[in-house]
Amino acid sequence: MSMRNIVAIDLGASSGRIMLAQWTSASQRITLREVRRFANQRVRRAGYDCWDLDHLEQEIRCGLQQLDEEGIVPDSIGIDTWGVDLVLLDADGQRVGEAVSYRDARTDGQMTQAISDLGKQAIYQRTGIQFLPFNTLYQLRALHLQQPDWQAQVAHALMIPDYLHYQLTGNMNWEYTNATTTQLLNITSGEWDPDLLAWAGVDARWFGKPSAPGNTVGFWSSPRGHRIPVIAVATHDTASAVLATPLMQDDAAYLSSGTWSLMGIESLQPCLSRAALDANITNEGGAEGYRVLKNIMGLWLLQRVCSELQISDLCGLIQQAADEPACRALINPNASRFINPASMVQEIQNACAEQHMPVPQSPAALARTIFDSLALLYRQVISELGQLRAEPLRQLHVVGGGCQNPLLNQLCADACQLPVFAGPVEASTLGNVGCQLIALGELRDVADLRRCISQNFPLEKFEPLNNSAFRASQARFAALSQPAKELAYDKAD
Repeated sequence: MSMRNIVAIDLGASSGRIMLAQWTSASQRITLREVRRFANQRVRRAGYDCWDLDHLEQEIRCGLQQLDEEGIVPDSIGIDTWGVDLVLLDADGQRVGEAVSYRDARTDGQMTQAISDLGKQAIYQRTGIQFLPFNTLYQLRALHLQQPDWQAQVAHALMIPDYLHYQLTGNMNWEYTNATTTQLLNITSGEWDPDLLAWAGVDARWFGKPSAPGNTVGFWSSPRGHRIPVIAVATHDTASAVLATPLMQDDAAYLSSGTWSLMGIESLQPCLSRAALDANITNEGGAEGYRVLKNIMGLWLLQRVCSELQISDLCGLIQQAADEPACRALINPNASRFINPASMVQEIQNACAEQHMPVPQSPAALARTIFDSLALLYRQVISELGQLRAEPLRQLHVVGGGCQNPLLNQLCADACQLPVFAGPVEASTLGNVGCQLIALGELRDVADLRRCISQNFPLEKFEPLNNSAFRASQARFAALSQPAKELAYDKAD
């Protein structure tokens, strides 16, 4: 019987965790322990909205040091984070400039310019990636135009998790699943696309060859002298979350629910049709094949409302929202106005007033507006995905922190008219751990991992109810969420 100690470092756009997973091979049992949790807050530096990388690295090292002091010697360490954002290094491996966040406004107008210069369909056929105004392609173009003094010093560009790998091991790596989020990777060759790099105005030598998940980047030396392998897992947190989603049949979709909602299906082949382009569907890399999905603004709206109104009792707010009238006011969660408004409360209220809908005033009414609108958008995306695969989807698996919201789960089941299976909550962590266990030879493949997760983490099922409010509101919501009003949507040329 073997026992393994696996460390999963899981960084989201609002918080991070150091998690210790203990694996017992004989019983195929996984247990999780939170070692350290910390905030990940954007900071304003040099006029830009940035990530505090020094803070994140310090928290990671403190968590690893704590385990070392406890006498725990990990068998491996893995890191997953959000996608899109990168870190620039000079020839000596020192940071250049700031790690600017995707929510910064420096990319305004860059996507529209790319479409004008290169053609929307041509970009999509090269990359298969959804058009979002903050994709790395547009960040690099903004760098070229706005920060030439930074650019002149750059020798390497690393995605956030690969930068953290580098800080722990001294070795550089470009992990595939996160690389695909950039809209710079050619979907046919699997290499960085030279024409897109040229349009962005950056040197192709900044980027190394993308590597599949599961390789050992190097070793972290603990204070007590242990050399711990650092494994490049599926470093995009959604890729890790999908790995841990117990999809046991072909007609199941997934919804990774957190700050963002990522809804999609798995496919061995990318979907590059005109219908996929018109629906703004993305084809991100997975540990096996592609994640054909759509980015939905998600619980970012609720997080901002709670922050502005200083609401800490989220469970109480959800219970109050359940008592609010259904579908009284609706918004399009994917409208670009909600990316980073000065006030989310005011932006939601303005959007309702502009559509001559009742304006939500109370926290519960605001929350109910968000939940109903998300559920209707989930229904729309489920329909789009079913049309792309030419067969309807029969069930939906919701994972991540958002799966703990029973009201949203039930509304999702009602709106989509599908059974919803909620769990596991720690999906990105478990996918991170699972990728390490596969690399260490403890599990055979993704199917083996999912069987193991199903045994260790029971799911909660939500059956669809006959919700007349959703049926009556579908046309009204469809008018709100026309493609022209979608997040970062421009008509295909």
